[in-house]
Amino acid sequence: MNPADMFTQVGSVIASVMFAWAMFKQYCPYSVQEYFDKYSKRAFTFVYPYIQISFNEFTGDRFMRSEAYSAIENYLGSRSSTQAKRLKADVVKNSQSVVLSMDDYEEVGDEFRGVKLRWASGKHISKSQSVSFYPVTDEKKYYKLTFHKRHRQLILGDYLNHVLKEGNEIKVRNRQRKLYTNSGSYWRHVVFQHPASFETLAMEAERKQEIVDDLVIFSKAEDFYARIGRAWKRGYLLFGPPGTGKSTMIAAMANLLNYDIYDLELTAVKDNTELRKLLIETTTRSIIVIEDIDCSLDLTGQRKKKKEEEGERDEKDPKPKLPKEEDSKQSQVTLSGILNFVDGLWSACRGERLIVFTTNFVEKLDPALIRKGRMDKHIELSYCSFEAFQVLAKNYLRLDSHHLFARIQELLGETKMTPAEVAEHLMPKTISGDAKVCLESLIGALEKAKEDAILKAEEAKEKEESARLKAEEEAKEKAKAEEEAKEKDSSAAENAKKQVKENGFCDHGNGELNNKESKQEGFSH
Repeated sequence: MNPADMFTQVGSVIASVMFAWAMFKQYCPYSVQEYFDKYSKRAFTFVYPYIQISFNEFTGDRFMRSEAYSAIENYLGSRSSTQAKRLKADVVKNSQSVVLSMDDYEEVGDEFRGVKLRWASGKHISKSQSVSFYPVTDEKKYYKLTFHKRHRQLILGDYLNHVLKEGNEIKVRNRQRKLYTNSGSYWRHVVFQHPASFETLAMEAERKQEIVDDLVIFSKAEDFYARIGRAWKRGYLLFGPPGTGKSTMIAAMANLLNYDIYDLELTAVKDNTELRKLLIETTTRSIIVIEDIDCSLDLTGQRKKKKEEEGERDEKDPKPKLPKEEDSKQSQVTLSGILNFVDGLWSACRGERLIVFTTNFVEKLDPALIRKGRMDKHIELSYCSFEAFQVLAKNYLRLDSHHLFARIQELLGETKMTPAEVAEHLMPKTISGDAKVCLESLIGALEKAKEDAILKAEEAKEKEESARLKAEEEAKEKAKAEEEAKEKDSSAAENAKKQVKENGFCDHGNGELNNKESKQEGFSH
């Protein structure tokens, strides 16, 4: 048989087998197919000497990313760069280095204590059942480890521990902090490169040290939290006027502890279930931030009052009302959902995590939201003090002292100005960057703010005096009216007595009764 005939015959056999298999999958009952697959794979294992282990990217119902998958991805990075033909690249360490990993459906080899094994990457793609013009696909990536069955104990024990340990060490070396924001029920991120630190933070040194100590103690307290039976997390409430450095404080906290930041936008969260899913997908060593929480949703103490007002309106207008389109688009996250997010059962799914709320009006928040145990530490960030100004002067102008500092200290004690406003005046005003020009600009602004404050105080005093005089005048008019009414009643009473004395009867406008008729009625009795 010549080669051409042989290839033709082999091709015919393959085509016949493929046709038979297609017919089997098309017309054979599913139960029979399942039975066939089950026992064919079992029979295949008797002659196939290799074991395969799959490591999926997500655990459970896509609730959280597998830490084992991340460690394996880091571990295989160096091996992928020398063996795989298709690679994926990511830039880390402030765009100064590149980390490579193997692309989907690639395979690389590894060796451990003389034992050879292979890693392969893959993914399962399934289309969602949602009705949409554009089909939505759901990708589930995985790594598959293949090794000979006689090395089972070695691979399942020492080798996997080695992979996870080295992968986590590589992750720490290549760690690049990220700033996440939520888009629907998923997180999106960019590289976090904010330069803020506690050294440059405009605040009194004693207060800064207190906060730093609290953060460092928390980061090293895993055993303590486990011993007392509490989730390893801590809540911080930052409150104060706008421009006092709340966002800068969060960046300094992240830089101090080397944590990621999850900036949670509550208005973009559909409901409590979606909020819980976002919480689960956050990582350890992270800060979850909700800025201006008093503006995000109706989480203030006025919630009950609003419900009562709505109830009164419904009683007045009992007609059924259709839901507004705007209401259907609004977030359905409730106060209960936020409370469970902060310290409910689901909040313990990850360790070493800070939860930070910021607000300009702490008095508007529901007391249940900011009590101790939820927001453990309350930090007030107020107007700029002289000590905070000294930090800003050193940061912006590189000055430790200046003859204008005394005047600035005096003015800061007499008026209110936020650190952000002070910093703006310390920005260079000339190409040469003359510090005196900046300090004089600040002094001018402080003097103007002082004058404005005095004018406002005088206007407020005048309004108060005007209101007092108006109240006194109204009180006098009321007293005068009461006195006139009293005199009128007294005069009417005297007239009545006089009529009785003179005529023997009193006319109150209800008819007359003459003396004669009165006497006749007396005789009839």
